Amino acid sequence: MHNTGMGEYDVVIVGAGAAGLMCAGTAAMMGQSVLVIDHAEKAGKKILISGGGRCNFTNRFAGPGNFLSANPHFCKSALARFSAADFIDMVERAGIAWHERKHGQLFCDESARDILNMLLAPCRDAGVTFSLQTEVLAVKKEDHQFLIHANKGDFHAKALVIATGGLSIPKMGASAFGLKIAESFGLKVIAPVAALVPFTFTGKEKERLETLAGISLDVNVSCNGRSFSEAMLFTHRGLSGPAILQISSFWRPGDTLLVDLLPGTDSAAFLEQKCRERPQAQLTTVLCELLPRRLVPLLIEHDLGETRLCQLSQQQRRDLAVLLHGWQLKPNGTEGYRTSEVTLGGVDTDELSSKTMQSKRVPGLYFIGEVVDVTGHLGGFNFQWAWSSGYAAGMAIAEVQ
Repeated sequence: MHNTGMGEYDVVIVGAGAAGLMCAGTAAMMGQSVLVIDHAEKAGKKILISGGGRCNFTNRFAGPGNFLSANPHFCKSALARFSAADFIDMVERAGIAWHERKHGQLFCDESARDILNMLLAPCRDAGVTFSLQTEVLAVKKEDHQFLIHANKGDFHAKALVIATGGLSIPKMGASAFGLKIAESFGLKVIAPVAALVPFTFTGKEKERLETLAGISLDVNVSCNGRSFSEAMLFTHRGLSGPAILQISSFWRPGDTLLVDLLPGTDSAAFLEQKCRERPQAQLTTVLCELLPRRLVPLLIEHDLGETRLCQLSQQQRRDLAVLLHGWQLKPNGTEGYRTSEVTLGGVDTDELSSKTMQSKRVPGLYFIGEVVDVTGHLGGFNFQWAWSSGYAAGMAIAEVQ
């Protein structure tokens, strides 16, 4: 794989991430001449850091219900055409050892580099050209060809694929480039928002929660009719952990989170039982059997905490149960793109064919991966969308040419 000067190609792909590499390998193996352009010095940088360096490459349960989009049906065709099972087959054919963690998440045994090497192999075998550390300055369509003007020369292609990702993790080079390209061709864009991202708090709430930094517990967190049961982590800035990252995709500024601190436990029955068994025990002492010690004083007033169980009225016990299963927290915002895993929003799916990822109004222009308004839950779903959409576009380009 080498850098290139001027040239004509069947397809130019902007973005050497998960979706771009999948598309490049697919199209090239189908006989297309392919150029991949990226501003980074190496292909697949985000793949390498994902999953703690082990790459959560898909989810065994990946289906349309795991994705957010203004059009929830859009992802169905691509996911059916190239499914999680198809990607697992690819991984196994490449001899990559993998394991399953909870909730169907699949990871490499060794390193994320195994996945990157697997994606690069067909690119190498089928002669894909890479132009790295290359900045695209302008893109236009003339007649039936795209002209890509870059700092390393001009390139011509019959098909242009935008696989530039979202706005998450700017230090890795993320930018709004793909959305600007879409808008320059007159395509509608759904305003991007940081998703799968920790929450922040201000003022007294921040001070209170800061005292709990480092505590993690399994909760059920709800917002806007969606709920997730996983771990919640208190941080110096607010809240994180899988349950929080998941619900952040459904939260909007001003919304309140409802946190069930004891999912699967009937706290009213628990308190009732303790009242009978240990009537003289202090409420705080008993609650520390269920919850982290530092959390209890934050939930209940000091006076109430020192109250003996036998002194609690039935109404107080009832109120306590409501609090334990429905603790209300109102974040002031999120940590934003700096720490978000993905971007919500992107190129409006109404603009694209769900079968091919091609623009309906600009023939030969394709958008794949995170730049499209399709966002997966946490746990390998966003990679699956990259594989599925990249494959769909790669096959479609080969069928058209």
